[in-house]
Amino acid sequence: MELALDSATAVSRSGQLKRARRGVSVRAMPPPKAVERARRARRRRAAGHQRARRVALLVLASSAIGITLLLTAFGSGTSTPVPTAPAPAERLLPTGPPRPQIVALRDTLRIQMPVAQSRVTAIGYHGVDSGALELEPVGRRANEGVLGRFVRRVFGGGDSRLAYYQLGGRGPATAVLDVGAAPGTDVYAPVDGTVVGITDLVIGGRRYGFRIDIQPASAPSLVVSLTHLRSDPALKVGGAVTAATTKVGTVLDFSRVERQALARYTQDAGNHVSVEVHPAATLAIP
Repeated sequence: MELALDSATAVSRSGQLKRARRGVSVRAMPPPKAVERARRARRRRAAGHQRARRVALLVLASSAIGITLLLTAFGSGTSTPVPTAPAPAERLLPTGPPRPQIVALRDTLRIQMPVAQSRVTAIGYHGVDSGALELEPVGRRANEGVLGRFVRRVFGGGDSRLAYYQLGGRGPATAVLDVGAAPGTDVYAPVDGTVVGITDLVIGGRRYGFRIDIQPASAPSLVVSLTHLRSDPALKVGGAVTAATTKVGTVLDFSRVERQALARYTQDAGNHVSVEVHPAATLAIP
């Protein structure tokens, strides 16, 4: 009986030892070409994401630059004031006539500096609806926008030694030339020609200095008018004048009469002599 049990136990254990084990399946390795294609695809996707990020950054930077240019490219007379340096001591001393220097053009007409260069505080242009003709400034605009400065630096143009400011106003933007100088500064003829009028300048029904009209020898169909000054006693209608040589008057103090736009760019009240050009046939004498 014990032998039979031992035999059965042996058989049972033998059966357990010989029991078949379950098989394990292993995924087949991909071929080398497929592995390389997958790597290239991953690299292409990574490069594409990097390019997209760079493009997005460039678009944002370009937009910011574009907005800045639009806001500042067309600066006008409302720009932040750029004060000039304090007037040097020689401005308090007597001076002679200015050096010959063209400051503005009107077709073939050349308008020269009417005040000695050492006395000039600033030069500006503003619009007016009185029929004055538009002038072509000589020099560079000191309060131009970013785009204007960029174009000038790239393409050049203008006399960098002579700077002017745009002061706003109605009508042609450069119809009136204002040459700043302290009251009492001598004013000289801006053109060669003949004096055709010396009249009172009336503002609000009151007389404030004179207007001097000169018919240029080089453009007799035009009249050059100067205001904001006191006429020189020696100046007579019909008398000949020479540019930068003949004294025609002195600058008046207009600080109590009007708010002078040129004051935004000077260390004083912005007093100046104004120069306009009109067609001779349509000049209105007050």
